[in-house]
Amino acid sequence: MLRELGFQVLTAEDGGQALEVYRGHPEIRLVLLDLIMPHMDGEQAFRELRQMDPQVPIILSSGFSEYEVNLKFTGNDRIDFIQKPYRLTALRETLQNIGLEASRDGVR
Repeated sequence: MLRELGFQVLTAEDGGQALEVYRGHPEIRLVLLDLIMPHMDGEQAFRELRQMDPQVPIILSSGFSEYEVNLKFTGNDRIDFIQKPYRLTALRETLQNIGLEASRDGVR
């Protein structure tokens, strides 16, 4: 779906690999994390990404409700969330809500 919206996409199989990919690509402008992943879950990856770069937009995705996900994140954590399964229109709206849009010329 991100490619269809005009984004270039890098993937990772788990949270640890996501951190490695992020470290190796300083041009990354958005992280879409699943909450449930093997080896290192999305919650831990989220917290480590925030330590590396407090400004990077992170969207958490889960089959759990937004309420359940927010219970895991208290304090100053700003959570952008999209509940699975989601449609292209919901993803586009979530991206627009955090100020990211893609065009044919690349990400804005």
